[in-house]
Amino acid sequence: MEQAALNTATPAEVNVPSSEEKFETKTGKRKSDDLEDKSQTNRRGKRQRGEGGKKLRAGERYIPPPQKKNRGVSFCQEHFDETTYYFEGGLRKVCPYYFDFRTYCKGRWIGKSLLELFKSEFRAESIEYYRMAAKEGRIRLNETPVDDLSVVLRNNDYMRNTVHRHEPPVVGKPLEILVDDGEVLVVDKPASIPVHPCGRFRHNTVIFILGKERGISELHTVHRLDRLTSGVLLFARTLEASKKLDQLVRDRQLEKEYVCRVEGEFPEDELICEEPILVVSFKIGICRVDPKGKECRTIFQRINFNGKTSVVRCLPLTGRTHQIRVHLQYLGFPILNDPIYGSSAWGPHRGKGGLVGKSNEELLEALVEENRSQESLHLLHMLDDGIDQGADQNKKPEKEAKQDGASELNTSVGMSHGCTDEAPPGNGDHLCSECKLVRPDPTEKELVMYLHALRYKGPDFEYSTRLPDWAKEDWVEAD
Repeated sequence: MEQAALNTATPAEVNVPSSEEKFETKTGKRKSDDLEDKSQTNRRGKRQRGEGGKKLRAGERYIPPPQKKNRGVSFCQEHFDETTYYFEGGLRKVCPYYFDFRTYCKGRWIGKSLLELFKSEFRAESIEYYRMAAKEGRIRLNETPVDDLSVVLRNNDYMRNTVHRHEPPVVGKPLEILVDDGEVLVVDKPASIPVHPCGRFRHNTVIFILGKERGISELHTVHRLDRLTSGVLLFARTLEASKKLDQLVRDRQLEKEYVCRVEGEFPEDELICEEPILVVSFKIGICRVDPKGKECRTIFQRINFNGKTSVVRCLPLTGRTHQIRVHLQYLGFPILNDPIYGSSAWGPHRGKGGLVGKSNEELLEALVEENRSQESLHLLHMLDDGIDQGADQNKKPEKEAKQDGASELNTSVGMSHGCTDEAPPGNGDHLCSECKLVRPDPTEKELVMYLHALRYKGPDFEYSTRLPDWAKEDWVEAD
């Protein structure tokens, strides 16, 4: 989120794994190992007894107690070694790989069979697919393979689903390290690369690229940039540096300067927008101007105008999610190629002046449908988080899903790529629908939004990048 999310909505440390990571216990075992040990013990001598030695009724399953997650574990070499990169057509691509999605049974799932769950919430793949996956041991409950989808889910059931994962490609431009002084790491982030693993992205993220190619890990987040935004990205190397930078953020002593290219002729005089911003959806990060939102303030100054579009300097004085993008939309000058705030889903005025004419729910549905119809990565990649995916978040008809091979239980959905001749051999999977598809590479329009973090400045430091080519006065957008 461009200048936003400054230690307000996410943990302060990059080394906090997501729910899909393999957590380690204090004894050094992985969480999965601990569950395996309990399962083996149960099979050896506790088949008829539950937790605390309680006898199980006929046909009753033993469910191990939930394990505490050790959130002090970083991504490590084991994670980095899951797959490799390859480069093609100016893009960084990830060889498809096997990956385990893990989750505890949700409250709304209790009492439902796996078959009912797949039919009601995970409908993009056919039931036949899940039956075949179960037969091959890819679906497990409490680390025990499930060969019968009629099994009824109970509280604390631990589910694991092994999928053949395909990640969307990102630009092949290397990550340029601007500063690494032992306390602070500053990177010039290219557009299209997420900072952290999210949705369909894992290895094609700043965190994994730094870990795999530079051997850099154990970083602390200072701020984040949207996937499509480029520019200055700060990490703290030590806890002390993290606390210092975090205090600067809270005290608003961290000055931020962005540049962007917007549609139309932006006014020559300085504009200040102070409209409050409300988060409509935390899951996919959609915001809008709303009186019930949080106070915001952004200063805008035009740099140049080429007859069609304008380059604007942006000085956000607060750090709200998507602040620059939402304020420019409100002013009627959406960022060029902004797939969200320049979308027609906001209505005929595209949100100018706060005029939308839709409820939050209607707006979200319209945005998702527009991205889906265009097979766009911008929102759809956020709607896939493996086994923890509800039907209410994806209303795609079964017929359409079967045509494009999408899978809500599998990260090989949407705009991810099928196995190509350029990828190393042996990466195909006979159950993976995405492996049967060959999708065109994304275009620059899908990978780049014209917003760049140009400079971050504190009381005793300043980190900056070069001005992007698209910010030059004579720049012309390619057809």
